[in-house]
Amino acid sequence: MYLSKEKSTELAFTEGSILVPLLKFTFPIILALFLQSMYGAVDLVVVGQFCDASSVSAVAIGSQVMQTITGMVVGLTMGLTVLVGMRLGEGSPEDVGKAVGASICLFGVVALLITGTMMFGAETVARLLDAPEEAFAKTVQYIFICSAGSVFIVAFNLIGSIFRGLGNSNLPLLFVGIACLINVAGDLLFVGFFHMDVTGAALATVIAQAGSVLIALAVIRKKKLPFKLDKHSIVFRASEIKQILKLGYPIALQDTLTNVSFLILFKIFNGLGVIVSAAVGVAEKIIIIFMILPFAYMSSLATFVAQNIGAQKPSRAKKALFYGIETASVFGVIMFCLAFFCGDTLAGFFTGDMAVIEACANYLKAYGLDCICTSVLFCLMGYFTGCGRTFFVMMQGFCSAFLVRIPFSYFMSKVPGITLFKIGLAAPLASLLSIILCVIYYRYARWNKWEHGWENI
Repeated sequence: MYLSKEKSTELAFTEGSILVPLLKFTFPIILALFLQSMYGAVDLVVVGQFCDASSVSAVAIGSQVMQTITGMVVGLTMGLTVLVGMRLGEGSPEDVGKAVGASICLFGVVALLITGTMMFGAETVARLLDAPEEAFAKTVQYIFICSAGSVFIVAFNLIGSIFRGLGNSNLPLLFVGIACLINVAGDLLFVGFFHMDVTGAALATVIAQAGSVLIALAVIRKKKLPFKLDKHSIVFRASEIKQILKLGYPIALQDTLTNVSFLILFKIFNGLGVIVSAAVGVAEKIIIIFMILPFAYMSSLATFVAQNIGAQKPSRAKKALFYGIETASVFGVIMFCLAFFCGDTLAGFFTGDMAVIEACANYLKAYGLDCICTSVLFCLMGYFTGCGRTFFVMMQGFCSAFLVRIPFSYFMSKVPGITLFKIGLAAPLASLLSIILCVIYYRYARWNKWEHGWENI
């Protein structure tokens, strides 16, 4: 399967203007991430309308666990995105095919490991997170069923990473849009009509992911690719797998540690009662939606920068970074206003429980500040990822989570009469530390001029 450059629908970012192609590439990623976030959000919305607070708490905790797994997978596949982008920038389509073939083998093993581990460890995970007693059995059930579909989570993110590395963000948008529609229909059918509670929500999610992957594979079979990929390409290549892991494992570890830090926060909040647990669970679903734009910028900048670093054009990569920060910050201010002033309205979409809505709105006021910080932070992270400096991305994430977010939240939760607003300030403070670390590292990087080559990473 090979397509000449004249007919290719993928974007090359190494020539011409910067801002317009960057925004055109980012916009479908924003939509795709928004729809992907609807997996857990739709589950929570439907369960919140048809079930009680214990079910809301179970879906909130369970979906956060699955978000942790997804974050790890996304991080690993980001290594493939960067490698594909760099090799495309170098003008090496044959090497792109080798990398993709090796990644299929690698992530096949990853999918099997995740599925087995999470299905057998569902109860242990729920116990470690101190799921409220009235929500414990439902939490285990949700995690177990969703874990059975882990292979589809891996496959979906692998397919998306390949196309984003090629500069095509439209097909991943199509695939996730299909999955979202299936999930909505499944939730309404299983939870709303058949009253299957969290079991129905979990089944809808798995069926949606499976359907999306099957449709994606059918589309790919009919689409020509700008590199050669056949059954002979799909083999374990140690050199390719090593590079994918070298680029991807720090991002995967960083995402995993970040999500683990949020799971630890869930453990803290779960100890404060089912209302607080449900409120924070609802807030996290809203926050995931708010964080879509920063995540989209990180992904698009990683691809844009990787192609230009591969083509030995670091100045274009730097310009893309600053364009990203400028445009993302505008949206960050808008999201801050929504979180700070409209938290109760937003929470009302997920639940009708007034106690949960009030607590959720209080928590969102603090997270509104983080919307501004992450708009800058994630652009910096995308730049460093595209340059291949993924180890630094991991370390700054580790520092912000385990030096600020977790300790601050824990000690504040022990203060009598403390509000969720004050506990929630841990997030913007952690992001602020990461921004400071990124700025320091950027100045160091400019002085050392390591952007001129990624081959020594």
